[in-house]
Amino acid sequence: MSFASFGLNPALLQAIESKGYSQPTPIQSEAIPAILNRQDVMAGAQTGTGKTAAFALPILHLLEASEEVNARVQALVLTPTRELAQQVGKSFQQYGAHTSLRTVVAYGGVSINNQLSVVKQGVDILVATPGRLIDLLGRQAIDLSCLSFFVLDEADRMLDMGFIDDIKRILRSVPETRQTLLFSATFDDAIFKLSQKLLHDPALIEVDQRNATASQVEQIAYEVDKHRKREITSFLIGSKNWQQVLIFTRTKKSADDLAKEMCKDGLKTEAIHGDKSQGARERALEGFKDGSIRVLVATDVASRGLDIPQLSYVINYELPHNAEDYIHRIGRTGRAGETGLAISLLSADETWLLDEIHKIIDTRLMQQWLPGYEPSLEQDFAQKPKAGRGNRNKNRGRSRRR
Repeated sequence: MSFASFGLNPALLQAIESKGYSQPTPIQSEAIPAILNRQDVMAGAQTGTGKTAAFALPILHLLEASEEVNARVQALVLTPTRELAQQVGKSFQQYGAHTSLRTVVAYGGVSINNQLSVVKQGVDILVATPGRLIDLLGRQAIDLSCLSFFVLDEADRMLDMGFIDDIKRILRSVPETRQTLLFSATFDDAIFKLSQKLLHDPALIEVDQRNATASQVEQIAYEVDKHRKREITSFLIGSKNWQQVLIFTRTKKSADDLAKEMCKDGLKTEAIHGDKSQGARERALEGFKDGSIRVLVATDVASRGLDIPQLSYVINYELPHNAEDYIHRIGRTGRAGETGLAISLLSADETWLLDEIHKIIDTRLMQQWLPGYEPSLEQDFAQKPKAGRGNRNKNRGRSRRR
């Protein structure tokens, strides 16, 4: 199957070819025909499998083919974070480069004045975060009354971040007659409850085992004392000469503190989280992508929307409280068919968090000790007995990666 087999507009096929894509991914193969057939869609797939193109391409095709002339917004894509809004907006702009359609991206953290100016020039496709969209609606700068497509991207993260009330408020400005597309990397009861309110007789598309992690990502858990986590992190990066490493922490303070300490270890490191200005976040991301910053420490605000080609290493410095976030964190690596390595640093008080992760991914991480960084014997790991020298040496022997 090729993209041409979908009957897509030649202008879109030209853009696809310029990006070097020849064959659609599984999620694209199933979602594109359903959307072109004007069905509502509820789709789930691992991150990095081409979900954005799965809804962007058919929306662009249908809007370009429409004979209606309308100055109002025709398609709305809601995303939970600024980074994801930028990524999705960029995809629409690239795929629609040879069409007459205009895509605008709106998010908080920056002055609204520039976005107001851009919006006044006309918008066909709006990609926005919920808070900034509500600001635009409040100023009557955006009219959604003629909307044809409503997309919720990373819907589970929207709910995790408490956007349900914002979504309900936005829906009051959206026409009942529309095509609604809900995309997410994980599904749970809350998502299905939301889908029942939003979607009409949707096509349910799941191309992978529900809530599965990418098969091309190797996952390892190193048991280590909490106070030695920074030490083992710098050792792994330095000794193995890893040049681009994304690290996740649970809190903004942890991200800032870790970044400072790793800089002292001689590793150029920056932190990115919700308290950083948009400019600072963009500069950190650009530095990470161009290699001037070797390590990026992030909170879960960055687990969605970061698109870093060929990122090979992700480290969970602290396991997330929300087990689904583990999937999104490690989904930053192993994208587009590439392989990746995801390492989780497990202190004794985090074993229950690992148990929660095991439940949703339906597999168990390989737990091991790294020579020289074995946890203290008094640490009580649920998966390891308080062993004597014999058990310790046994675990040492299996701690090396093959």
